[in-house]
Amino acid sequence: MGAQTEETDTKQMWLVERTYSDDEQNIVILVYASEDGQFYHRRERALTSFTGEHRVTHAALDVPASKYGPVTDPDEREQYATEAKRMAATHDPDDQV
Repeated sequence: MGAQTEETDTKQMWLVERTYSDDEQNIVILVYASEDGQFYHRRERALTSFTGEHRVTHAALDVPASKYGPVTDPDEREQYATEAKRMAATHDPDDQV
C-alpha cells in the first residue's frame, strides 16, 4: 500500500456554525467539522455570493487534509461533535442548508 495523497486523504465535514464576521460587513463565516469534533474547516463568503446555483451551502463537504485543522479547545471540540452528529443524523451530505 502506498501513501495517500492529499486528493484521497479527505474527511467528511458537517456544517456546524454560520456567523457574520465582526471585522467586515457582508462576510459570512461557515465552519464545518468532523463528527468527532477533532477537525474543522472554515470558509468565508461575501453575503452576496450566496445567490446562484454554484454557491449553495451543503450540509457536508469532503475536505482535503491540507484544508482542515485540529480543534484544540475541548469545549469547542464537544460543541462541534454534537452539532456535526446532529447534522449527519438529519441531513444528507448534499442537502442545501
